[in-house]
Amino acid sequence: MKLVHFGHACVLAETADARVLFDPGAFSTGFENVRDLDAVVITHQHFDHVDSERLPGLLSANPNAQLITDPGSAELVEKLGLASRTAEPGTRLTFGSTTLTAVGGQHATIHVDIPTIPNVGYLVDNGAFYHPGDAFFVPDEEVDVLGLPTGAPWLKASEAVEFMRTVKPRVAVPIHEAVLANPAMHYGLFTNLAPDGTEVRPLPSGEPVSV
Repeated sequence: MKLVHFGHACVLAETADARVLFDPGAFSTGFENVRDLDAVVITHQHFDHVDSERLPGLLSANPNAQLITDPGSAELVEKLGLASRTAEPGTRLTFGSTTLTAVGGQHATIHVDIPTIPNVGYLVDNGAFYHPGDAFFVPDEEVDVLGLPTGAPWLKASEAVEFMRTVKPRVAVPIHEAVLANPAMHYGLFTNLAPDGTEVRPLPSGEPVSV
């Protein structure tokens, strides 16, 4: 599998027969130029995961791509005049021989006074890659490559480390870093505190990397 990180939460997963783009949000750059997509997947409704201004153009340029939303973002994209399929935890989607399994269901707590919204994470090919969205949900399946949330109003660095240690992936790819002035500090922390057998591998922006 190859991954391309377009900054923050936006990741393109390329399998042998499918191209799936996750969370094309406002803090990510370059995703609008991606073509030949099979699916565009939105984990939840926050603007840093779905850019309502660039999403219509992305889908217009990828007419064969299916838009997958969570229950919270479905209404948002409907207002944009876009058709989508809403995934709930347990939903299994197939693109060629590539599978996406929806997991989780709830966004991590930002503050007790802020209502919790839906968030659906996705396992690609039964754990070959896991994009959790904004949550620390630990799936039952073993995860080979984890998209590791790095910085956000809803997380502390220690929580991200514990999430990585619990999931124990072969490779942890830091994502959701755009809110940090110097994310490399967190990358070093993750590397120093990673469990045995886990490599922390920051990806260069916009470049395909085999993982």
